[in-house]
Amino acid sequence: MLTPMKPITKTEFVELLTEAGVSDSQKQRLHALFEQRHPDAHQNFLEFLGVSALEIQEIRERSRKG
Repeated sequence: MLTPMKPITKTEFVELLTEAGVSDSQKQRLHALFEQRHPDAHQNFLEFLGVSALEIQEIRERSRKG
């Protein structure tokens, strides 16, 4: 039986990416690819991170522009 995942916050995830050496432009590219290839999963992932509905909308719109 799987144990439910403990949510990670947006801040914690961004810090993890930054500490791993992922640049801001690489993070934007990640969002763009996520939105292009898996838009529903992108939405779900942002919700999982606790991102507000307004910020999700802004991220996804920005991601569609590249």
